[in-house]
Amino acid sequence: QVQLVESGGGLVQAGGSLRLSCVASGRTFSSYAMGWFRQAPGKEREFVAAINWSGGSTYYADSVKGRFTVSRDNAKNTVYLQMNSLKPEDTAVFYCAAGRYVLARTTADYDYWGQGTQVTVSS
Repeated sequence: QVQLVESGGGLVQAGGSLRLSCVASGRTFSSYAMGWFRQAPGKEREFVAAINWSGGSTYYADSVKGRFTVSRDNAKNTVYLQMNSLKPEDTAVFYCAAGRYVLARTTADYDYWGQGTQVTVSS
């Protein structure tokens, strides 16, 4: 069982930056692939970024490629999402997720989810 807690969301102006953190409980964090998803009002949850167990491989949605960076620190049981050049269309609740499939991009491939953190980008 893994519990995930996100933090770092907030209100930022367009062009600004935020760093989201997701802390996992349990001693098996390093055995999980991690992902970030987001859900805007009235829309389905969508893939943002994924990272493998070691942090050596990452994958991004086209909409965030070049602006967002996912990383992890297994010693701290934490995965991060650095978000730069934020746009109003990035406004959403951001979720981290843990699963067994490397660089998975669908919600069904993840077993554990955090409660989400709100990111609002004003124009």
